[in-house]
Amino acid sequence: MMETILQINFKFDGSRAEYLEAFADAAAPIAASSGLRWKVWPWNDEDQVGGGIYLFDDASSAQAFLDGPIAAGLGKHPAVSEISVRRFEILDRLTAITRGPV
Repeated sequence: MMETILQINFKFDGSRAEYLEAFADAAAPIAASSGLRWKVWPWNDEDQVGGGIYLFDDASSAQAFLDGPIAAGLGKHPAVSEISVRRFEILDRLTAITRGPV
């Protein structure tokens, strides 16, 4: 089993407060996603960019999330554009040295 980091970034046409309101109802369903260990919610005020850094148990769980209704809904949100998705494997030895939460 290879743990997988999923990084999703997107432009959000609105303020931090509007971002928080727009995605408040998504947090619980995301948390319930199969294979998800955690998600960090980054936000950049200057560029109005938000998204998530996710840790999944494995690549298939990450792919299932991307193929599922939550990710599909993100692409249909009227304030969301320029969606970027990247997958990463974790380098355990280096991550352990730097106390990564995996």
